[in-house]
Amino acid sequence: MTEVDLYNLAPVFQLMAVGLAVAALPLAWWFWRQRSATPASRLKALTLITLFLTFDLVLFGAFTRLTDSGLGCPDWPGCYGSATPLGAKTEITAAQTAMPTGPVTHGKAWIEMVHRYLATGVGVLIMSLAAMTWWQRRHSRVLSPWWPTFTLVWVCLQGAFGALTVTMKLFPAIVTLHLMFGIGLLALLMAQAVRYEGAASRPIPSALRSGLWWGFGLLWLQIALGGWVSTNYAVLACPDFPTCNGQWVPDMNWQGFSLWRELGLTPEGQVLPFVALSTIHFVHRSAAWLVLAVLLWCGWRLRQQAKLHTAGRLLLGLSALQFFTGLSNVVFDWPLLAAVLHTGGAAAMVVTLTWVLSISRADNALRFSNPSRPAE
Repeated sequence: MTEVDLYNLAPVFQLMAVGLAVAALPLAWWFWRQRSATPASRLKALTLITLFLTFDLVLFGAFTRLTDSGLGCPDWPGCYGSATPLGAKTEITAAQTAMPTGPVTHGKAWIEMVHRYLATGVGVLIMSLAAMTWWQRRHSRVLSPWWPTFTLVWVCLQGAFGALTVTMKLFPAIVTLHLMFGIGLLALLMAQAVRYEGAASRPIPSALRSGLWWGFGLLWLQIALGGWVSTNYAVLACPDFPTCNGQWVPDMNWQGFSLWRELGLTPEGQVLPFVALSTIHFVHRSAAWLVLAVLLWCGWRLRQQAKLHTAGRLLLGLSALQFFTGLSNVVFDWPLLAAVLHTGGAAAMVVTLTWVLSISRADNALRFSNPSRPAE
């Protein structure tokens, strides 16, 4: 297959048609349920639907990566020039016969293409959201169209990284950025939904809000490290816990953190040594303790705030989920369910923190001295 073949755009319109079909059902349901609502309520509802489906897409993207299906169709946007694996049956069968456990099989091709169909559907929903917001702008100057417009640009960049993930053969930096942009899209949609709501911000102690921002930033760093572990297949480089290969501090080799290199190779093109993979894993595991401590503190403090204690309990529960799924990935030999839930838990944490930061404001007059908690 030539470089030109990798970028075969022949099935692009067929893929767009599939995306329209995927988006048609949630759009129809939204239109029927919100037909009598205010413009802001309709846009908020559509944003939340898009957020829900984008979260599902992130989970399915993790499933695609973890089942080694990222190259199930080694070209883009179609599969061997076809819009579905059905049209590429001959090519897939030949590839699977030559390498039965290789990257191209009929099952992996379907997983990869379903991921692309879902991504196209989410793209259609975001395009619809941007178009509808600009249309409502003619009647209401309160609704800003720039958030959904920026979100549309963001999802286009996300699609570009998805294409590069395939055409650059799972280049670790590209795959990690694809993950980061996907979770970033969740944060954008959550912040956008809050803006459509238009409710007054809730005061919280300034120290807590600062802690939330610290937790938010550290969480993004940890997600990047986790993505780097996954895209370099370093999850099992430390197969024991709490030690790493029998050592509390293993031998370190920082070649694994060279960002611009091919999968499994050093920047010089040599095979990446195993100690570099264990270093990647150990750094992610070590950083997890700091991130976990900050998020547990934030969750505990949020439980003391009126109308935010549910978010606090959710943050505490997600922290526990991340700990146990991360531990399961090591001690139970990377089970698929735990690995997918680990990505989902991180994404849910980002959504939760984005919501809390979007609806709150710092108030220096507030203290942590057991404030009252009226029922929500």
